[in-house]
Amino acid sequence: MIYAFQGSPADGESPANGDLTFDQNGNIYGTTSQGGNADSGTVFELTPSGSGWTESLLYAFSGPDGSFPYDGVIFDSAGNLYGTTNMGGSGNAGTVFELSSAGTGWTENVIYSFPQDGSEGVRPFAGLIFDQSGNLYGATTEGGPAGGGTVFKLTPSNGGWEYSLLYSFTGKFACGPMATLVMDAAGNLYGTTFCEGAHGDGSVFKLAPSSPYWTYTSLYDFTGGDDGRNPLSNVVFDTSGNLYGTTLLGGADNAGVVWKITP
Repeated sequence: MIYAFQGSPADGESPANGDLTFDQNGNIYGTTSQGGNADSGTVFELTPSGSGWTESLLYAFSGPDGSFPYDGVIFDSAGNLYGTTNMGGSGNAGTVFELSSAGTGWTENVIYSFPQDGSEGVRPFAGLIFDQSGNLYGATTEGGPAGGGTVFKLTPSNGGWEYSLLYSFTGKFACGPMATLVMDAAGNLYGTTFCEGAHGDGSVFKLAPSSPYWTYTSLYDFTGGDDGRNPLSNVVFDTSGNLYGTTLLGGADNAGVVWKITP
């Protein structure tokens, strides 16, 4: 253990998905889904200090600027941090935010707020990734034209960010992607859904660039048996192009599995 959260306003609690990011100096950055001044979550930094680590609260969310970040944060080339909150914002449907270092502290800017009507997605539990052109990609678990969550892209435009819908899932409430997407060298996106798929137990999918929306391919639909069900994790590639991940439940003891998909 290098740090135990205390749940105080100056600290935070419940780092939900727990994804962490290092900077070039070896400091660690992450989020807590609760805690902070308004109990709406925080962004924190852990700095090596002697034989231990010192925690610093970089930002505490208050609701209108976002609430309850579930995943971690990522850096851009200028040292700004980006992430999502699964509630809050102008429509209380979640946000994409940027944190910029301001010398003595960090300043938050909501670069996208999901609309209340759910047309562009609701509840972005998943974190973000950049492509080589500086565009951001993410996912929501609910909403979108088909109601089952979305995959979206944010493109820098005239000092702001332009939203594009890449794909809308069809499925039950809160069954869309909950984990951060992965992009391969060809620009295809890969991810998991929590309870979409042919059997309603989750899926592994690929999205290939096309116009106006991306082309969806189901790589695997979990059956809820020994193969697992309800994947909360993202996916990782090995050097041979195989995909790996985990499920929350299922398997021989219904306690989850680690899986591999081979092309």
